[in-house]
Amino acid sequence: MKIALKLYLKVLLGLALSLAATAVPAQTTTVIKFSHVAGIDTPKGKAAQRFKELVEQASRRRLRVDVYPNNQLYKESDELEALQLGAVQMLAPSLVKLTQSGVREFEVFDLPYVFSNDASVARVTEGPVGRSLLKKLESKGMVGLGYWNSGFKVMSANKLLNSPDDFKGLRMRVHSSQTLDAQMEALGAIPRLLDSGEVHLALQAGLIDGTESTPASFQARKLYDVQSNLTVSNHGYLGSAVVVNKKFWDGLPSDLRDVISNAMSEATAYGNQLAAQENAAALAAMKKNKKVRIRTLTDKETAAWRKALQPVRGDLESRIGKAVVMAVVLEAEKRRIGDR
Repeated sequence: MKIALKLYLKVLLGLALSLAATAVPAQTTTVIKFSHVAGIDTPKGKAAQRFKELVEQASRRRLRVDVYPNNQLYKESDELEALQLGAVQMLAPSLVKLTQSGVREFEVFDLPYVFSNDASVARVTEGPVGRSLLKKLESKGMVGLGYWNSGFKVMSANKLLNSPDDFKGLRMRVHSSQTLDAQMEALGAIPRLLDSGEVHLALQAGLIDGTESTPASFQARKLYDVQSNLTVSNHGYLGSAVVVNKKFWDGLPSDLRDVISNAMSEATAYGNQLAAQENAAALAAMKKNKKVRIRTLTDKETAAWRKALQPVRGDLESRIGKAVVMAVVLEAEKRRIGDR
């Protein structure tokens, strides 16, 4: 009798546990594959890691962010298609890469001498103009979450680049952008399209003569081993946009979208501050190790560069959209005197 009672109680307990498990299903974890082409130790790589940590903590593990840096999954030329097909959920492509999806307006960020400093960039990227540009991505199956700065660009070659005449005949690496093509042609150079991971080898092999990049990127890719001269020109801005697959985004509960948006805001502030610090540190380190000769343009030389590049804006306004160009320029120039 006692044995029968014990067996009966065990059955009841088993049924109770089974019903409890049915009534309260186990929590599921949604995985976000975040692919980017930068190294782990770059500002972008560190910002992506910070974003991962913030999201996973705030979501209480309802979200997991798997970060794939340094072209681990896709090259620059392939990643947007992968996102639109849903093979990954999140990317941080350079702004010019977004034009490949058909949103030409992002080429405005490539126009020379549009931005004077980080404050002028922030007025555009953190304001209504920047948000309206991100909104245009939704028709292409993407949602823009924020802008990540890489910094202002320098020029490098195995000769001094002091004046526009110094560029004549040089094969200069650029991202895929008609604006950057026009910039190099205005300087008398020949633009050459290459993925970032191919630049060092192409310079070493003599397939190209020079490149433009941020100081931090130049140092991280050890281009000082294959380039003897670097000119601090600050002629252009380089940045990225963090984008997420729209179908994936729309399928998330609103509270998880809030978690991602809040984490992105914090990771963006962290990464952008880091980019400014690391560009300054990279220049200081390269000046110290003296592997590359570094010089900054004088005011007179800068004026000559501006004059040579001035036609680029007028020639490309019709392609990018005159209204977009003017909106960005006007927003960037606000309170310029107060920023100095």
